[in-house]
Amino acid sequence: MADPAALARHEGARLGGGVVPGGPRLPRAFFARDTRTVARALLGKVLVHRDGPILRAARIVETEAYHGPEDRASHARFGPTRRAAVMFGPPGVAYVYLIYGRSHCMNVVTGEEGFPAAVLLRAAEPVEGCLHSTRGPGNLCRALAIRREHDDGRDLTGDDLFLEDAPPPGRVLSARRVNVDYAGPWAEKPWRYALEGSPWVSRPPLAPRGRTR
Repeated sequence: MADPAALARHEGARLGGGVVPGGPRLPRAFFARDTRTVARALLGKVLVHRDGPILRAARIVETEAYHGPEDRASHARFGPTRRAAVMFGPPGVAYVYLIYGRSHCMNVVTGEEGFPAAVLLRAAEPVEGCLHSTRGPGNLCRALAIRREHDDGRDLTGDDLFLEDAPPPGRVLSARRVNVDYAGPWAEKPWRYALEGSPWVSRPPLAPRGRTR
């Protein structure tokens, strides 16, 4: 896990109702890399949503990478449809979609423009102003009041929805992605990443043998 003292210093910058930001915001160059690299690098970073006068924030503890048009688990496998067109755009943009007609899920677009790739934010640790459990992608969006109609396509280098840097996390576990059995061999890709020991990681749990560092 990350150094507790460093995390305390980071979150201590939020005292006073969240008026003062924490770490520096992640620039577009952070997202303009290989999807798998960004998925691991996002662990420990803080997702912040400025919801009117309220700041809502959570520290990312679990992600999944969806990489390219050949990835049969990715929405991009059908091309730039109305739903997935954002994935073909520039990096550092939010891709928010709806599942089961009620749960919003947030992804971060990565890599070069034109190459469809994104990282799903699966779970996070509450930091500030969370409305709900942050365990699971639908819960995370509900907790931070992130919705498709407001946030799909939003620039993550702006002032309303962004990610902050934070102290490096501890060990990272990897495993196959969740609920993608339809994807054939692509379902076995170990592109789900999580912080070892975090109680906020969603189910199913990742085995320690899947460490990546």
